[in-house]
Amino acid sequence: MANKAFIDKRLVHKYNLPVPRYTSYPTVPYWQDNIKAYDWKENFREQFMLNNKNKGISLYMHLPFCESLCTYCGCNKKITTNHKVENEYIPAIQKEWDFYRHLMEDKPVIRELHIGGGTPTFFSPENLNRLLNYILDDVIIHPQHEFSIEGHPNNTTKAHLQMLFDLGFRRISYGVQDNNEYVQKIINRIQPFENIVEATYMARKAGFTSVNFDLIYGLPFQTVDSIEQTFNEVLQLRPDRIAFYSYAHVPWTSKAQRLFDEHDLPGPTQKIELYLTGKKLLLDNGYYDIGMDHFALPHDALYKASADGTLHRNFMGYTTQHTGMLAGLGVSAISDSGTGYAQNEKTIAGYYQRVHNGEIPVRKGYFLNKEDIIFKQYILDICCRGETYFLEESLPLLEEYSFPALQEFAEDGLIVFNKTAAKLTPEGHYFIRNIASAFDIKLRRQNIAALNNQVFSKSI
Repeated sequence: MANKAFIDKRLVHKYNLPVPRYTSYPTVPYWQDNIKAYDWKENFREQFMLNNKNKGISLYMHLPFCESLCTYCGCNKKITTNHKVENEYIPAIQKEWDFYRHLMEDKPVIRELHIGGGTPTFFSPENLNRLLNYILDDVIIHPQHEFSIEGHPNNTTKAHLQMLFDLGFRRISYGVQDNNEYVQKIINRIQPFENIVEATYMARKAGFTSVNFDLIYGLPFQTVDSIEQTFNEVLQLRPDRIAFYSYAHVPWTSKAQRLFDEHDLPGPTQKIELYLTGKKLLLDNGYYDIGMDHFALPHDALYKASADGTLHRNFMGYTTQHTGMLAGLGVSAISDSGTGYAQNEKTIAGYYQRVHNGEIPVRKGYFLNKEDIIFKQYILDICCRGETYFLEESLPLLEEYSFPALQEFAEDGLIVFNKTAAKLTPEGHYFIRNIASAFDIKLRRQNIAALNNQVFSKSI
């Protein structure tokens, strides 16, 4: 694991390219629209029987509502101040869970549960409690479970945190993004630092053992000075984890981003300076670079999983829980059976219609073939352990598509490889997304150099 503050700027510029984040392989652009619900249900049923008793399963619930629009956000969300929507959305998720429970011949062993959004703490503590008690009724909670939620510093209350703690939640992630008042005004996310302090204090007092902050670089009007201000304040609170994300400017999919004047965004060179400034401050203050934007203090489970080789990656990002499958509930949520993916309807109206018609609301998906499964494992290995070992049967494809790319990475000192294995160097650890793309056979067949910028965000 690399943990030095110096990074070769020449390589940062060279590899600042549009590449996937590899929360799946194949990535979402290669999935098919209108997959058959019957095929997905059969795939899920089969994989559940294989995975549940051995490893348990993961659950993700998407709660899409927010009271105000953060203009940088690319998530699937619905802006409303009408909290009556909670009472319509909760029964829909409960009904969707019932569909999946009918596919399970045994009680599900829940090892991982994450609630994302949107703003999950938009929901009242009472309604969240009602939803969670329904989901967790008549299940087996794994003794090593990890339950986590995304919270907004402005509306997460003691009642939220106590209720969640009582149900087994020990990890919370707060969307901090940037502390500079002018940047906050431009992105329409006003949250005084005192609110972040209070939210962090309340979580720790309630008993949460891991607090994460999400921070973003590349936002309009950010400067090196404003990034330093944000980090100097944030580091006073010593969050256990920090996710330091690159702002992905994708106005073709996130219409709110069209409100930005692109001239107000940091240019490529300045954005890299923002990234290097934040990363240096993190490393200098005792955080370890886990990879792909994630940092953790040595006591945190994420660091320990990275150090002992048990780190895993799924649609929720890096995780310490290596389950074989993930069930996604709610609008636009994604499920991963291990050999197949399915994404729910992306609009709330479409989601409600499918659920109320008694259907699993999957819309888009993909079933993996043998080639996909092999190269998915190579990508997971690189992302999570920094090394991978090759199967002889995959050598023809490796030699045609992967090895030429790996050779260039090797010449830049980022990886060492032969026909048996590949391993990141300490410097290569900073370019995981790029190196993982060497094993993205679908992307390589398409010619990665000709990628349309309107598909993936840039790696830095």
